[in-house]
Amino acid sequence: MNLQPTTSNLPPQLKVCGLTKPDQIQELIAMKTDFLGFIFYEKSPRYVLNHLSLEELSTIDHQGKVGVFVNEEVNRILNIVQHADLNFVQLHGDESNDFIAELRQKLNPKVGIIKVIRIGNIDADNKDKIAQTLSSNPQPLTYYLFDTDSKAFGGTGQKFDWNILNEFEIPLPYFLSGGISEDNICDVKTLKQQPFALDINSKFETEPGSKNIDRIKKFKTQFQQNK
Repeated sequence: MNLQPTTSNLPPQLKVCGLTKPDQIQELIAMKTDFLGFIFYEKSPRYVLNHLSLEELSTIDHQGKVGVFVNEEVNRILNIVQHADLNFVQLHGDESNDFIAELRQKLNPKVGIIKVIRIGNIDADNKDKIAQTLSSNPQPLTYYLFDTDSKAFGGTGQKFDWNILNEFEIPLPYFLSGGISEDNICDVKTLKQQPFALDINSKFETEPGSKNIDRIKKFKTQFQQNK
């Protein structure tokens, strides 16, 4: 998938994460959702392998299938990517630069890597950590993703202070996640470097893993018009 310049006047792309239901996946494909997120973290209530097999995932005809992993072993990631025919790996845990370099070396070069930066309470130490992460060599990565920090590693529906992103130079296109909804989508305009994509999940569910497709359609129309 081509990188969209962060200075583009086009609206952000859309990623819907935490998918578990085949009919909803097909509806999202029909409405041209850019990225489909599947969670491979066993502690998540949206753990996809409780609902779909790797073979079933491999038959989903889409170029933006993202596998979400949390502190997983490299070999298991490689196995799942291959058998589910994933296009992107999203690292949502505390993966080190060495881990990412090893994964990049062993991963099919066509598969992109998204590294999540989880943002909690904003203090000097946390700002330094974010700055250090962003200033480290991003070469193995395709995108960053900024999400609200939580012990559950995402899916909280809580929004972090997006204004913190204006304090950093972000060297890659990025996904914005964490509590995005119709009520705060206009706040995205305050970001100096606009997100490449918006990542939505729990705010658009009737229960974990079950999406409100009509609401997602309305939201997509709304943020495209607001750009």
